[in-house]
Amino acid sequence: MTRIAGAQTYPSRPIRVIVGFPAGGTPDTLARITGQWLQDRLGQPVVVEDRPGASSNIATEAVVRAPADGYTLLSAGSPNAINASLYETLNFNFMRDIAPVASIVRLPDVMVVSPESPARTVPEFIAYAKANPGKVAMASAGNGTSGHVAGELFKMKAGVDLLHVPYRGGPPAVTDLLGGRVQVLFDVLTNSLELIRSGKLRALAVTTTERCMALPDIPTVVEFVPDYEASYWSGLGAPAGTPANIVEKLNSEINAGLADPKIKARIADLGGTVLALSAPEFGKLIADETDKWAKVIRSANIKAD
Repeated sequence: MTRIAGAQTYPSRPIRVIVGFPAGGTPDTLARITGQWLQDRLGQPVVVEDRPGASSNIATEAVVRAPADGYTLLSAGSPNAINASLYETLNFNFMRDIAPVASIVRLPDVMVVSPESPARTVPEFIAYAKANPGKVAMASAGNGTSGHVAGELFKMKAGVDLLHVPYRGGPPAVTDLLGGRVQVLFDVLTNSLELIRSGKLRALAVTTTERCMALPDIPTVVEFVPDYEASYWSGLGAPAGTPANIVEKLNSEINAGLADPKIKARIADLGGTVLALSAPEFGKLIADETDKWAKVIRSANIKAD
């Protein structure tokens, strides 16, 4: 069968979406929402396969090495753009080896402190940090995670000296923030939303340029710190060389899903906003984010764990 004929009959068997993070996390949840939509629209099973490890590098390499036929897709997102500079040696080049298919969502990080913090606003936090240089501990889920680089960008833009304390994942970082052992955390909103709503954590700001529908009363960082933006975004990629008409078909079906009120509502429940782009537009987003975080990683001298 020629590649053209194969593309015309696509899909004729199950599609795999490989996720580089554990089941139950935000990337896995988004992949399952998208996969169910595609399965219903395309008439073939869409199987989500979690292959956690090395901040999604293991999953990415598996997709890079898969046939470029549209039957193996990658849950691609911010970590891939960060990893391009964070890891000195990778067995692939994300920009070259993964074709952008479709973006799905943009999620803010949220800047959170414990309710006992003396800071109730971003300006108060900046003043507190400047009065205590190097003594205010900023937790993260690990070196080079999206929350870590968001925090480092905040340090650069706000001109504050925070002590970075990396943890092995988000939950222990949140636990120590609740216990007062660290003072601030930039966290993907889905991880902290219920703790904020219940009053166990205090949200000072979200990191996107626009306020978040899930927390409409919480300001953005950029309202106080000029030229600041950080967000977690996610979409789907495929091995480079995947036929253009397969990419276009997947992009069209996913964008149709993102226009569906039920999917919009599910994404809003996660604290996100739909991010419906063409494949080339998604490619530009990836390129821009890769360049942006490379500068932060070099400036802050961040090294992978």
